[in-house]
Amino acid sequence: MVILRPTRKLRSLLPTTDVVPSGSDTALGDWYVNRLVVHRQPLLLLVSSTSLLPMLAPARDVRGLPDRLAALVESRLKRCGVGDRAIAAEREAIAPVLIAPTVDRSVLGIMVDFAKAIPYQLRPGLWDEATLHSVEERLAETPCHAGRAFDRVIFPERKAPDLLRAKWLDGAPRRSPGREIIGQKPG
Repeated sequence: MVILRPTRKLRSLLPTTDVVPSGSDTALGDWYVNRLVVHRQPLLLLVSSTSLLPMLAPARDVRGLPDRLAALVESRLKRCGVGDRAIAAEREAIAPVLIAPTVDRSVLGIMVDFAKAIPYQLRPGLWDEATLHSVEERLAETPCHAGRAFDRVIFPERKAPDLLRAKWLDGAPRRSPGREIIGQKPG
């Protein structure tokens, strides 16, 4: 189960669920979503609450976003180079999608920073979904919470794979092509 947290702008399009647990079961946590308009084209900016990994998608069929969220996350994780097992586990954990109000002002602040940067990376009339992917990658390289001690600064492109590995892969031994077990804890 994952919690999708729309900003006030989108709350009327994605009605909230009555009873919502305190957090998501996924490695990437809750997903925050905001709608922004860049060069007269509406976009959705989604940000993971734990890794701060950004996703951009055209703002078509906003009401259908809960049904598309798993596919969007899967596609984004593939572009990050995450392995198939971790992606499959994360995708399975996403269902069902519950909708609740935002609760973390820090994530909202990161979304504001990302939203301000996006128009500077897109040339008017000369961008498409593939261009949005390159903007996602640049945003994911941005250090978040840079005012904190260095060990608490989050680089989304590194944090997301680390969280996925820790939740879905570290406990399970994996076999490599050479038959040795990779990732098995000594004991």
